[in-house]
Amino acid sequence: MSGTDRTPDGLVVVDKPAGFTSHDVVARMRRLARTRRVGHAGTLDPMATGVLVIGVEKATRLLGHLALTEKEYVATIRLGQSTVTDDAEGPVTDAAGAVGVERAAVESGIAALTGDIMQVPSSVSAIKVDGKRSYKRVLDGEAVELPPRPVTVSRFTLDAFRTATAGDDDGTPVVDLDVTVVCSSGTYIRALARDLGAGLGTGGHLTALRRTRVGPYDLSAARTLEQLEEKLDVLPLADAAAAAFPRWDVSADDAKRLMQGAQLSAPDLGAGIHGAFDPSGRFIALVEEREGRSKSVAVFAQP
Repeated sequence: MSGTDRTPDGLVVVDKPAGFTSHDVVARMRRLARTRRVGHAGTLDPMATGVLVIGVEKATRLLGHLALTEKEYVATIRLGQSTVTDDAEGPVTDAAGAVGVERAAVESGIAALTGDIMQVPSSVSAIKVDGKRSYKRVLDGEAVELPPRPVTVSRFTLDAFRTATAGDDDGTPVVDLDVTVVCSSGTYIRALARDLGAGLGTGGHLTALRRTRVGPYDLSAARTLEQLEEKLDVLPLADAAAAAFPRWDVSADDAKRLMQGAQLSAPDLGAGIHGAFDPSGRFIALVEEREGRSKSVAVFAQP
């Protein structure tokens, strides 16, 4: 881009590298897009890699809604050791080992953590406790107990089962599990690893995590930071909305009314947020039905 080019409104699907925080990626994108108006839909821990959806300019207003969509991960869970952080980033707190753990027992434990469950988030998370992030309290030496909350794990499958020896002083016998998880927003994969290990009596933590999908956006659409340095690939706002939300086509007159904040008759719109488009294909607004009328959630076009 030249110094006078304006970055288009839209989404950038980044394949986040390990060692970067989500904020690091946002900072890089602000430089590449030459705008401060950049955000992300759903944090990835520094250890994790994979799909991080970035919004640029007006598309930042989509992010809160995209963050609530279903997500998919591939991960490696190590049984036989527990850590402070429930992943490989934190020190080991217990090394019970995983001698004698059988695949059938693992699959039974996975089944118990599949479906609609109550999950206690990892204490080393960004959830606020009395105004302070939980992870900061843990790092300050406090004991934090977060309340359980409902999440949905729609898929939790065991892809590989390997016995190994941990690279610690004691050579703890461990079992490494490659898994795939599809889940609702707010589900902690670290907590699944912790709870699977607890149920088996071995302890458990994550050693690898890769997010492969956020809603409709998967790795096939993702670009590395190096690729984006060469070419900033922005998914236009209208295409992004059409991919993520059910489409509602409205007349030109109704599009103008939506832009002015009016509600339209929408008795058959259905549940959830929809993207409203005018006859030319321009993305107008995000709307939802309330008592047979359309309620604008966010308006993106002007008359």
